[in-house]
Formats: sequence, C-alpha cells, structure tokens
Amino acid sequence: MEIRLPNVVLTKLDRLIFDRARSYTMWPLTFGLACCAIEMMATGTSRYDAFERFGMLFRASPRQADLMIVAGTVTEKMAPNIKRLYEQMPEPKYVIAMGECAISGGPFYEGYSVVDGVDKVIPVDVYVPGCPPRPETLIDGIVKLQKKIIEGKIER
Repeated sequence: MEIRLPNVVLTKLDRLIFDRARSYTMWPLTFGLACCAIEMMATGTSRYDAFERFGMLFRASPRQADLMIVAGTVTEKMAPNIKRLYEQMPEPKYVIAMGECAISGGPFYEGYSVVDGVDKVIPVDVYVPGCPPRPETLIDGIVKLQKKIIEGKIER
C-alpha cells in the first residue's frame, strides 16, 4: 500500500528547501562597468572574504551565473549588452544595482548617453546605495537578497 501526501505539503517543502539552498549558493556574473567594480572586487578579497562565506563563486559566463551585480554607469551603448547578458542567464536570476550610477545615473544623470538607472533596462531586486559603496554595503545587499529569496518575495 502506497501512502501519498498532499501535493501542497510537498510543494511547500520543496520550495522551502530549494529557496534556502539557492540563496546560499548564488554565482555572480563577473561584470563591472566603472569605479564600483573595484569595490565589488574588494568584497571578494581576503580582508572581507564575503563571497566565500556565502558560497558565491564569480563566473565569467552568463550561462553559469544566476546573480548579476551591475556596478557602475550604464550608458545607452552598454544597455543592449546588459539586457543580452541578463537574458542569457538561466532562471531563476537576480540583479543587484550597485552604486548611484547604476541606481539613478549618479552625477551623470543629465548626460545624453547615460541611462537613468539599470532598472530601465532589466528588473532589479536589490539596490545598494553609495558612490562608490563600501564592501560592507554590498555584503548587506547580498544578505537582503538572500532574505528575499528565502521568504519568496521575488516573483518573475
């Protein structure tokens, strides 16, 4: 005799397990546009050691990454390439906008060639403010993204 549990319980349990595992094994895309990229690289150095603590490993291919950290000024010329890289990433995929330039255009917001925030091009899950934001701020943004994933607040 086979005992069957209701699908709702299994679905919730699967979702709980996979969301928690997924939140602690994100692989960010190696992608930096300007000065914020230096702070993003500093977050992975031995002083902060943040990416290793979170089980994160930078990937050079969008097909292997599930997190895009847009760090720097997004120009009109670069926007189609950002969108293409985002579309090449497998589902589920997440985006962190790092720095004032990625969030709102920064000091270049009135420029003819600058996009007023990467959210005009791709959906953003977490915003990390600062010019440039310190590595501790990026770590805080990663923790906030992990909480959103675990709680199931990110829907696409």
